[in-house]
Amino acid sequence: MKKIAVLGSTGSIGTQTLEIVRDHPKLQVAGLAAGANVDLLERQVREFRPRLVSLQSEADCKELRTRLADMDVQVLPGMEGLLAIAEMEESEMLVTAIVGMIGIRPTIAAIRKRKDIALANKETLVTAGHIIMPLAAEMGVSILPVDSEHSAIFQALQGERRDRVSKLIITASGGPFRGWNRQALEKVQREDALRHPNWSMGHKITIDSATLVNKGLEVMEARWLFDVDLDRIQVVVHPQSIIHSMVEYVDGGIIAQLGTPDMKLPIQYALFYPDRRPLAGKRVDFYALGSITFERPDPETFTGFGLALRAAAEGGSIPTVFNAANEKAVSLFLDRKIRFPEIPEIIEMCMDAHVRIDNPSVEEILRTEQETYERICTKF
Repeated sequence: MKKIAVLGSTGSIGTQTLEIVRDHPKLQVAGLAAGANVDLLERQVREFRPRLVSLQSEADCKELRTRLADMDVQVLPGMEGLLAIAEMEESEMLVTAIVGMIGIRPTIAAIRKRKDIALANKETLVTAGHIIMPLAAEMGVSILPVDSEHSAIFQALQGERRDRVSKLIITASGGPFRGWNRQALEKVQREDALRHPNWSMGHKITIDSATLVNKGLEVMEARWLFDVDLDRIQVVVHPQSIIHSMVEYVDGGIIAQLGTPDMKLPIQYALFYPDRRPLAGKRVDFYALGSITFERPDPETFTGFGLALRAAAEGGSIPTVFNAANEKAVSLFLDRKIRFPEIPEIIEMCMDAHVRIDNPSVEEILRTEQETYERICTKF
Protein backbone atom coordinates (compact mmCIF):
# COMPACT_ATOMS: atom_id res chain seq x y z
CA MET A 1 0.00 0.00 0.00
CA LYS A 2 1.38 3.41 -1.01
CA LYS A 3 -0.01 6.42 0.83
CA ILE A 4 -0.06 9.82 -0.85
CA ALA A 5 -1.18 13.36 -0.05
CA VAL A 6 -2.48 15.75 -2.70
CA LEU A 7 -2.22 19.54 -2.66
CA GLY A 8 -4.72 21.01 -5.11
CA SER A 9 -7.07 18.03 -5.04
CA THR A 10 -10.03 19.82 -6.65
CA GLY A 11 -8.11 21.15 -9.65
CA SER A 12 -7.44 19.46 -12.99
CA ILE A 13 -4.32 17.51 -11.94
CA GLY A 14 -5.68 16.77 -8.48
CA THR A 15 -8.96 15.30 -9.71
CA GLN A 16 -7.16 13.17 -12.31
CA THR A 17 -4.75 11.96 -9.62
CA LEU A 18 -7.72 10.78 -7.57
CA GLU A 19 -9.20 9.06 -10.63
CA ILE A 20 -5.98 7.02 -10.80
CA VAL A 21 -6.21 6.27 -7.08
CA ARG A 22 -9.78 5.05 -7.66
CA ASP A 23 -8.49 2.52 -10.21
CA HIS A 24 -5.56 1.29 -8.10
CA PRO A 25 -6.36 -0.33 -4.72
CA LYS A 26 -2.67 -0.20 -3.76
CA LEU A 27 -2.86 3.61 -3.55
CA GLN A 28 -4.35 5.28 -0.48
CA VAL A 29 -5.01 8.96 0.23
CA ALA A 30 -3.72 10.30 3.55
CA GLY A 31 -4.35 14.03 3.04
CA LEU A 32 -6.10 16.44 0.67
CA ALA A 33 -5.83 20.20 0.26
CA ALA A 34 -8.03 22.46 -1.87
CA GLY A 35 -8.56 26.16 -2.37
CA ALA A 36 -12.23 27.02 -1.88
CA ASN A 37 -14.28 24.21 -3.46
CA VAL A 38 -16.04 22.95 -0.35
CA ASP A 39 -18.57 20.82 -2.21
CA LEU A 40 -16.05 18.83 -4.24
CA LEU A 41 -13.63 18.43 -1.34
CA GLU A 42 -16.45 17.04 0.81
CA ARG A 43 -17.21 14.44 -1.87
CA GLN A 44 -13.53 13.56 -2.13
CA VAL A 45 -13.19 13.15 1.65
CA ARG A 46 -16.22 10.85 1.81
CA GLU A 47 -14.85 8.69 -1.00
CA PHE A 48 -11.13 8.55 -0.16
CA ARG A 49 -11.30 9.03 3.63
CA PRO A 50 -8.11 11.03 4.29
CA ARG A 51 -7.15 11.76 7.88
CA LEU A 52 -6.30 15.42 7.27
CA VAL A 53 -7.71 18.01 4.84
CA SER A 54 -7.31 21.73 4.24
CA LEU A 55 -9.03 24.70 2.62
CA GLN A 56 -7.62 28.20 2.29
CA SER A 57 -10.07 30.13 4.49
CA GLU A 58 -11.12 29.42 8.05
CA ALA A 59 -14.74 30.11 7.07
CA ASP A 60 -14.65 27.34 4.45
CA CYS A 61 -12.94 25.04 6.95
CA LYS A 62 -15.69 25.70 9.48
CA GLU A 63 -18.31 24.85 6.87
CA LEU A 64 -16.50 21.63 5.94
CA ARG A 65 -16.12 20.59 9.59
CA THR A 66 -19.87 20.91 10.03
CA ARG A 67 -20.58 18.83 6.92
CA LEU A 68 -18.08 16.15 7.98
CA ALA A 69 -19.12 15.93 11.62
CA ASP A 70 -19.92 12.25 11.10
CA MET A 71 -16.36 11.49 9.99
CA ASP A 72 -12.98 11.21 11.72
CA VAL A 73 -11.09 13.87 9.78
CA GLN A 74 -9.14 16.95 10.82
CA VAL A 75 -9.68 20.18 8.86
CA LEU A 76 -7.02 22.92 8.98
CA PRO A 77 -6.92 26.29 7.18
CA GLY A 78 -4.41 28.00 4.90
CA MET A 79 -0.68 27.49 5.14
CA GLU A 80 -1.06 25.70 8.47
CA GLY A 81 -3.09 23.03 6.70
CA LEU A 82 -0.77 22.80 3.68
CA LEU A 83 2.28 22.32 5.90
CA ALA A 84 0.53 19.77 8.11
CA ILE A 85 -0.45 17.71 5.06
CA ALA A 86 3.04 18.02 3.57
CA GLU A 87 4.59 16.70 6.79
CA MET A 88 2.16 13.83 7.52
CA GLU A 89 4.10 10.86 8.89
CA GLU A 90 1.97 8.24 7.11
CA SER A 91 2.25 9.82 3.66
CA GLU A 92 5.10 8.61 1.41
CA MET A 93 4.59 10.99 -1.51
CA LEU A 94 3.29 14.54 -1.89
CA VAL A 95 1.52 15.40 -5.15
CA THR A 96 1.95 19.17 -5.58
CA ALA A 97 -0.91 20.06 -7.91
CA ILE A 98 -1.54 23.43 -6.29
CA VAL A 99 -1.17 26.55 -8.47
CA GLY A 100 1.28 29.32 -7.61
CA MET A 101 4.21 30.05 -5.32
CA ILE A 102 2.07 29.01 -2.35
CA GLY A 103 3.46 25.55 -3.14
CA ILE A 104 7.06 26.41 -2.23
CA ARG A 105 6.91 26.09 1.55
CA PRO A 106 4.88 22.84 1.64
CA THR A 107 7.23 21.29 -0.95
CA ILE A 108 10.26 22.17 1.16
CA ALA A 109 8.53 20.85 4.28
CA ALA A 110 7.76 17.52 2.59
CA ILE A 111 11.33 17.17 1.30
CA ARG A 112 12.68 17.77 4.81
CA LYS A 113 10.48 14.87 5.93
CA ARG A 114 12.10 12.80 3.14
CA LYS A 115 8.93 12.40 1.07
CA ASP A 116 9.12 11.99 -2.70
CA ILE A 117 7.49 14.79 -4.69
CA ALA A 118 5.20 14.27 -7.69
CA LEU A 119 5.69 17.78 -9.04
CA ALA A 120 2.93 19.54 -10.96
CA ASN A 121 3.55 22.93 -9.34
CA LYS A 122 6.05 24.41 -11.81
CA GLU A 123 6.30 27.70 -9.88
CA THR A 124 8.24 25.86 -7.16
CA LEU A 125 11.23 25.20 -9.42
CA VAL A 126 10.84 28.35 -11.54
CA THR A 127 11.29 30.57 -8.49
CA ALA A 128 13.09 28.34 -5.98
CA GLY A 129 14.85 25.67 -8.02
CA HIS A 130 18.20 26.75 -6.54
CA ILE A 131 16.80 25.82 -3.11
CA ILE A 132 14.61 22.81 -3.94
CA MET A 133 16.96 20.67 -6.02
CA PRO A 134 20.00 20.77 -3.69
CA LEU A 135 17.71 20.08 -0.71
CA ALA A 136 16.14 17.09 -2.48
CA ALA A 137 19.62 15.72 -3.25
CA GLU A 138 20.69 16.21 0.36
CA MET A 139 17.60 14.39 1.67
CA GLY A 140 17.71 11.61 -0.91
CA VAL A 141 14.28 12.61 -2.24
CA SER A 142 13.04 12.02 -5.79
CA ILE A 143 11.43 14.91 -7.67
CA LEU A 144 9.16 13.17 -10.19
CA PRO A 145 7.76 15.50 -12.87
CA VAL A 146 4.04 15.43 -13.64
CA ASP A 147 3.97 18.06 -16.42
CA SER A 148 3.60 16.12 -19.67
CA GLU A 149 6.70 17.72 -21.22
CA HIS A 150 8.98 17.13 -18.26
CA SER A 151 7.62 13.65 -17.73
CA ALA A 152 8.41 12.93 -21.39
CA ILE A 153 12.00 14.09 -20.92
CA PHE A 154 12.28 12.10 -17.69
CA GLN A 155 11.05 8.98 -19.48
CA ALA A 156 13.42 9.55 -22.42
CA LEU A 157 16.36 9.74 -19.98
CA GLN A 158 15.70 6.32 -18.42
CA GLY A 159 18.64 3.95 -18.88
CA GLU A 160 20.84 6.66 -20.37
CA ARG A 161 23.86 8.51 -19.01
CA ARG A 162 23.12 12.14 -18.21
CA ASP A 163 26.56 13.23 -19.41
CA ARG A 164 25.65 11.95 -22.88
CA VAL A 165 22.73 14.39 -23.28
CA SER A 166 23.22 16.96 -26.02
CA LYS A 167 19.99 18.92 -25.58
CA LEU A 168 16.41 18.77 -24.37
CA ILE A 169 13.65 19.49 -26.88
CA ILE A 170 10.41 20.74 -25.31
CA THR A 171 7.37 20.60 -27.56
CA ALA A 172 4.58 23.19 -27.59
CA SER A 173 1.15 22.95 -29.19
CA GLY A 174 1.28 26.63 -30.12
CA GLY A 175 -2.01 27.20 -28.32
CA PRO A 176 -5.24 28.51 -29.84
CA PHE A 177 -3.58 31.48 -31.56
CA ARG A 178 -0.77 29.72 -33.40
CA GLY A 179 -0.03 31.62 -36.62
CA TRP A 180 -1.75 34.81 -35.48
CA ASN A 181 -0.04 38.22 -35.57
CA ARG A 182 0.06 40.84 -32.80
CA GLN A 183 -2.74 42.86 -34.37
CA ALA A 184 -5.05 39.84 -34.30
CA LEU A 185 -4.26 39.23 -30.63
CA GLU A 186 -5.74 42.63 -29.76
CA LYS A 187 -9.22 41.17 -30.35
CA VAL A 188 -8.81 38.08 -28.16
CA GLN A 189 -11.49 37.55 -25.53
CA ARG A 190 -11.44 35.38 -22.41
CA GLU A 191 -13.47 32.63 -24.09
CA ASP A 192 -11.10 32.52 -27.08
CA ALA A 193 -8.02 32.07 -24.90
CA LEU A 194 -9.65 29.29 -22.88
CA ARG A 195 -10.39 27.25 -26.00
CA HIS A 196 -7.23 25.12 -26.22
CA PRO A 197 -7.10 22.95 -29.35
CA ASN A 198 -5.69 19.80 -27.70
CA TRP A 199 -5.61 19.86 -23.90
CA SER A 200 -8.22 20.15 -21.16
CA MET A 201 -6.58 22.08 -18.32
CA GLY A 202 -7.25 24.63 -15.59
CA HIS A 203 -7.87 28.27 -16.56
CA LYS A 204 -4.46 29.60 -15.49
CA ILE A 205 -2.36 27.10 -17.43
CA THR A 206 -4.69 27.36 -20.45
CA ILE A 207 -4.08 31.12 -20.64
CA ASP A 208 -0.35 30.51 -20.17
CA SER A 209 -0.47 28.15 -23.14
CA ALA A 210 -2.25 30.79 -25.22
CA THR A 211 0.48 33.39 -24.46
CA LEU A 212 3.32 30.80 -24.76
CA VAL A 213 4.37 31.90 -21.26
CA ASN A 214 3.90 28.27 -20.24
CA LYS A 215 6.75 27.18 -22.52
CA GLY A 216 9.04 29.76 -20.97
CA LEU A 217 8.14 28.52 -17.50
CA GLU A 218 8.83 24.96 -18.65
CA VAL A 219 12.29 25.96 -19.90
CA MET A 220 13.06 27.43 -16.47
CA GLU A 221 11.75 24.33 -14.73
CA ALA A 222 13.67 21.96 -17.01
CA ARG A 223 16.89 23.80 -16.28
CA TRP A 224 16.66 22.89 -12.60
CA LEU A 225 14.93 19.54 -12.93
CA PHE A 226 17.50 18.06 -15.32
CA ASP A 227 20.57 20.21 -14.51
CA VAL A 228 20.97 21.38 -18.12
CA ASP A 229 22.24 24.79 -19.26
CA LEU A 230 19.67 27.06 -20.90
CA ASP A 231 21.48 27.00 -24.25
CA ARG A 232 20.86 23.24 -24.41
CA ILE A 233 17.07 23.54 -24.11
CA GLN A 234 15.10 24.06 -27.33
CA VAL A 235 11.38 24.74 -27.78
CA VAL A 236 9.65 23.36 -30.88
CA VAL A 237 6.02 23.99 -31.82
CA HIS A 238 4.30 20.67 -32.55
CA PRO A 239 0.58 21.34 -33.14
CA GLN A 240 -0.62 17.74 -32.86
CA SER A 241 0.63 17.32 -29.26
CA ILE A 242 1.57 13.68 -29.84
CA ILE A 243 5.29 14.02 -29.15
CA HIS A 244 5.38 15.37 -25.62
CA SER A 245 9.11 16.16 -25.61
CA MET A 246 12.47 14.70 -26.69
CA VAL A 247 16.07 14.23 -25.65
CA GLU A 248 18.91 14.48 -28.16
CA TYR A 249 22.13 12.65 -27.28
CA VAL A 250 25.72 13.38 -28.25
CA ASP A 251 25.63 10.85 -31.11
CA GLY A 252 22.68 12.65 -32.71
CA GLY A 253 20.14 10.06 -31.62
CA ILE A 254 16.83 11.47 -30.38
CA ILE A 255 14.54 9.64 -27.97
CA ALA A 256 10.96 10.94 -27.82
CA GLN A 257 7.96 10.06 -25.67
CA LEU A 258 4.69 9.93 -27.60
CA GLY A 259 1.09 9.53 -26.54
CA THR A 260 -2.34 11.08 -26.69
CA PRO A 261 -2.84 14.48 -24.97
CA ASP A 262 -3.84 12.99 -21.61
CA MET A 263 -2.37 14.00 -18.27
CA LYS A 264 -3.17 10.68 -16.62
CA LEU A 265 -0.12 9.00 -18.14
CA PRO A 266 2.48 11.37 -16.58
CA ILE A 267 0.56 11.43 -13.29
CA GLN A 268 0.45 7.64 -13.08
CA TYR A 269 4.09 7.31 -14.16
CA ALA A 270 5.14 9.57 -11.28
CA LEU A 271 2.95 7.74 -8.75
CA PHE A 272 4.30 4.29 -9.63
CA TYR A 273 7.82 5.07 -10.88
CA PRO A 274 9.81 3.08 -11.94
CA ASP A 275 6.96 0.69 -12.70
CA ARG A 276 4.51 1.07 -15.58
CA ARG A 277 0.91 0.10 -14.90
CA PRO A 278 -1.98 -0.49 -17.32
CA LEU A 279 -3.92 2.68 -18.09
CA ALA A 280 -7.26 2.75 -19.87
CA GLY A 281 -7.89 5.37 -22.53
CA LYS A 282 -7.32 6.29 -26.14
CA ARG A 283 -4.14 5.22 -27.93
CA VAL A 284 -2.32 6.99 -30.75
CA ASP A 285 -3.68 5.83 -34.11
CA PHE A 286 -0.87 6.54 -36.57
CA TYR A 287 -3.04 5.66 -39.57
CA ALA A 288 -5.61 8.27 -38.53
CA LEU A 289 -2.91 10.77 -37.55
CA GLY A 290 -1.22 10.61 -40.93
CA SER A 291 1.53 13.13 -40.21
CA ILE A 292 3.09 15.27 -37.53
CA THR A 293 4.57 18.73 -38.07
CA PHE A 294 6.99 21.12 -36.40
CA GLU A 295 7.44 24.91 -36.40
CA ARG A 296 9.60 27.56 -34.78
CA PRO A 297 8.01 29.46 -31.88
CA ASP A 298 7.20 33.11 -32.61
CA PRO A 299 8.65 35.32 -29.83
CA GLU A 300 7.94 38.48 -31.84
CA THR A 301 4.18 37.90 -31.62
CA PHE A 302 4.14 36.02 -28.32
CA THR A 303 6.42 38.36 -26.41
CA GLY A 304 5.76 36.61 -23.09
CA PHE A 305 7.85 33.69 -24.33
CA GLY A 306 10.81 35.95 -25.06
CA LEU A 307 10.44 37.59 -21.65
CA ALA A 308 10.51 34.16 -20.02
CA LEU A 309 13.79 33.33 -21.74
CA ARG A 310 15.18 36.68 -20.59
CA ALA A 311 14.07 35.95 -17.01
CA ALA A 312 15.69 32.51 -17.17
CA ALA A 313 18.97 34.00 -18.42
CA GLU A 314 19.05 36.78 -15.80
CA GLY A 315 18.17 34.38 -12.99
CA GLY A 316 18.20 35.33 -9.33
CA SER A 317 14.87 36.88 -8.32
CA ILE A 318 13.87 37.82 -11.90
CA PRO A 319 12.04 34.50 -12.55
CA THR A 320 10.00 35.20 -9.40
CA VAL A 321 9.02 38.61 -10.77
CA PHE A 322 8.16 37.06 -14.13
CA ASN A 323 6.03 34.37 -12.52
CA ALA A 324 4.25 36.66 -10.05
CA ALA A 325 3.54 39.31 -12.69
CA ASN A 326 2.15 36.68 -15.02
CA GLU A 327 -0.07 35.18 -12.31
CA LYS A 328 -1.56 38.59 -11.49
CA ALA A 329 -1.90 39.61 -15.14
CA VAL A 330 -3.65 36.35 -16.04
CA SER A 331 -6.04 36.88 -13.12
CA LEU A 332 -6.82 40.39 -14.36
CA PHE A 333 -7.42 39.08 -17.87
CA LEU A 334 -9.73 36.33 -16.64
CA ASP A 335 -11.64 39.00 -14.71
CA ARG A 336 -11.89 41.02 -17.97
CA LYS A 337 -9.94 43.93 -16.48
CA ILE A 338 -7.13 43.96 -19.07
CA ARG A 339 -6.70 43.02 -22.72
CA PHE A 340 -4.88 39.85 -23.76
CA PRO A 341 -1.74 41.69 -25.08
CA GLU A 342 -1.41 43.50 -21.76
CA ILE A 343 -0.35 40.28 -20.04
CA PRO A 344 3.24 40.39 -21.38
CA GLU A 345 3.27 44.20 -21.09
CA ILE A 346 2.63 43.92 -17.34
CA ILE A 347 5.31 41.23 -17.02
CA GLU A 348 7.89 43.41 -18.78
CA MET A 349 6.99 46.46 -16.70
CA CYS A 350 7.54 44.51 -13.47
CA MET A 351 10.80 42.93 -14.64
CA ASP A 352 12.21 46.32 -15.66
CA ALA A 353 11.26 47.90 -12.31
CA HIS A 354 12.74 45.16 -10.09
CA VAL A 355 16.17 45.32 -8.47
CA ARG A 356 17.54 41.81 -8.93
CA ILE A 357 18.51 39.66 -5.91
CA ASP A 358 21.28 37.21 -6.82
CA ASN A 359 20.48 34.17 -4.67
CA PRO A 360 17.10 34.79 -3.01
CA SER A 361 15.99 32.98 0.12
CA VAL A 362 12.43 31.68 0.46
CA GLU A 363 11.56 34.81 2.43
CA GLU A 364 13.02 37.04 -0.31
CA ILE A 365 11.17 35.07 -3.00
CA LEU A 366 7.85 35.52 -1.21
CA ARG A 367 8.58 39.19 -0.53
CA THR A 368 9.43 39.74 -4.20
CA GLU A 369 6.15 38.07 -5.13
CA GLN A 370 4.20 40.42 -2.86
CA GLU A 371 6.07 43.50 -4.10
CA THR A 372 5.28 42.51 -7.68
CA TYR A 373 1.59 42.10 -6.87
CA GLU A 374 1.56 45.51 -5.18
CA ARG A 375 3.30 47.16 -8.13
CA ILE A 376 0.59 45.86 -10.47
CA CYS A 377 -2.25 46.79 -8.12
CA THR A 378 -1.14 50.42 -8.09
CA LYS A 379 -1.63 50.58 -11.86
CA PHE A 380 -4.65 48.35 -12.47
